[in-house]
Amino acid sequence: MNQKLEIPHGFALCGEAECLCAEGCLRHRAYLQQAETVKVFTVVNPRFCTKDGQCAYFRDAGPVNFARGFTQMQKRMLPEQYNAFMWKLIPYFGRNPYFERRNGKRLISPAEQQQIVDVAQQVGVEVEFKFDAYEQRYNWRN
Repeated sequence: MNQKLEIPHGFALCGEAECLCAEGCLRHRAYLQQAETVKVFTVVNPRFCTKDGQCAYFRDAGPVNFARGFTQMQKRMLPEQYNAFMWKLIPYFGRNPYFERRNGKRLISPAEQQQIVDVAQQVGVEVEFKFDAYEQRYNWRN
């Protein structure tokens, strides 16, 4: 473990060292870090760990690209496209969270990025969808 992880409260850890996924698993890496100093923490129930390389609780320990904002893409859309785009995403994210994502105040996960790109294509955006900025982060949520 090269870098100390900032583990979110309630993130389930995994202590299954014999699992074929353990070396590349964020849950296991977090467990190894927490086991040194923390007295009480949340763990994945070992009875549900398959240890065969197909663990449903596996979380890749590598950082992934999170996006921040899509105001530049908004400027490239026709007004009708943007209106349809926005109204398809607001029910998915919620009104304020949609605008927080659009304006770059909230990180956009890889899964959310795909949802946004899919909706842009549905409303007829033909250019490659690019977000305003990208950041490498650990994917603690999905």
